[in-house]
Amino acid sequence: MSIRMIRTGNDPVLRQVSKPVPEVTKAIEKLLDDMAETMYHADGVGLAAVQIGILKRLVVIDVGDGLIELINPVILERSGSQRAYEGCLSLPGMRAEVTRAARVKVRALNRRGEPFEIEGTDLLARALQHEVDHLDGILFIDHVRPEDIVYEMEGKDAR
Repeated sequence: MSIRMIRTGNDPVLRQVSKPVPEVTKAIEKLLDDMAETMYHADGVGLAAVQIGILKRLVVIDVGDGLIELINPVILERSGSQRAYEGCLSLPGMRAEVTRAARVKVRALNRRGEPFEIEGTDLLARALQHEVDHLDGILFIDHVRPEDIVYEMEGKDAR
């Protein structure tokens, strides 16, 4: 496993749409392993392949209940509403209150290429939506007004 460089800021790759993974290969399995190691090393709760410069529809998430790997994830259902602060490994030092669905159902493939569905509420629902957005070139700051973004520097707010 390897820790990969996380793309940040205005890197144009972050605005590109990721391509579906046609089949799960050893290279895809290694990429999932690298993504998990990179996410944990950066103290994140989710990471999309595009964030390490790879335009494939791959996501890893761990909100504290263990690693979830998603290949070609699609959000099937959304319900309810929640509003909370979000940050992003690709936008260090920035956060904002984002409104998202409180519950989502997602269909994806696992690393064996088998389809499965996962339902998430609260933080998991937020992470699923945040990471699927990445696959479509959408960042959390696209869901808020620029004046609502909080900029943090060395642990202190700096508006």
